[in-house]
Amino acid sequence: MVSSRKLEACETLAKEIEQSTGRQALAYAANVGNWEELDGLVDAAYQRFGRVDILVNNAGMSPLYDELVDVSEALYDKVLDVNLKGPFRLMALVGSRMAEAGGGSIINISSIAATRPSPGVIPYAAAKSGLNSMTRGFANAFGPNVRVNCIQAGPFLTDISKAWDMQTFKKRAEQRMALKRGGRPEEIVGAALYFASDASSFTTGAVLPVDGGDRGSI
Repeated sequence: MVSSRKLEACETLAKEIEQSTGRQALAYAANVGNWEELDGLVDAAYQRFGRVDILVNNAGMSPLYDELVDVSEALYDKVLDVNLKGPFRLMALVGSRMAEAGGGSIINISSIAATRPSPGVIPYAAAKSGLNSMTRGFANAFGPNVRVNCIQAGPFLTDISKAWDMQTFKKRAEQRMALKRGGRPEEIVGAALYFASDASSFTTGAVLPVDGGDRGSI
């Protein structure tokens, strides 16, 4: 199941998945920040596949702002809707069905900003801190059959990094990070597979840093 706001992008990825794996993939357009759209998303998944074994809450956003006083109520609400409200609703909808079906794994994607917030991402950091907390709460709510864990990601060189000042980033990475570089997107796969599989059968409510050994400000 592939879902984001843009159906065309979802359909492209779904086709790639089908061609490369031979498995079925369903594209579905939904804005995670809109509560009323998530029931339809979940229903579509169960109607097509009959069950959900793994839920990954990966949607996120952190718009830039110049000064904290420039953060509008609309921007603040939008950031919390996508990063916190949406995952809550999806975990409630899918986790309850997983528990009834006898098992499942939920994986939340958080950020080092949750524990090391910088001035430019305070609403985002607050939302991700809340996601860390909800991970533990939902693990208790849906145990023992459903495991709920969280990957606390550091700086990864995804498309968003194209907007970074790379010279400044590299200097900070050399000072703050044990591995002295940003992560490659494929380097988060192992953590996700661990939480998705029976390899983590005795792990729930965990928040796992995958951040290159980021020590924070020096």
